[in-house]
Amino acid sequence: MSFESFVVWIVIGLIAGWLASAAVGGGYGLIGDIIVGVVGSFIGGFVFRTLGVGTPFSGIAGTIFVAFIGAIVLLLLLRLIRSGTGKRS
Repeated sequence: MSFESFVVWIVIGLIAGWLASAAVGGGYGLIGDIIVGVVGSFIGGFVFRTLGVGTPFSGIAGTIFVAFIGAIVLLLLLRLIRSGTGKRS
């Protein structure tokens, strides 16, 4: 992987993670948003491939869109897990 590819992954992860944090609420800071966005890109890619759905955009916008959707799924799962573990009595 070239340095340019690495930087693109980081930037896409940051944008997607930040957008998802703004949409869902709550954030994990700069590094956390990057991680959420990068992991979200894998989740989004899996979901879109599994459902056989294409993106409404092409190029970098489509990549950010898929990562954004995956990041939202990840944040909602994290919220569900966190709320479920805190209610044990």
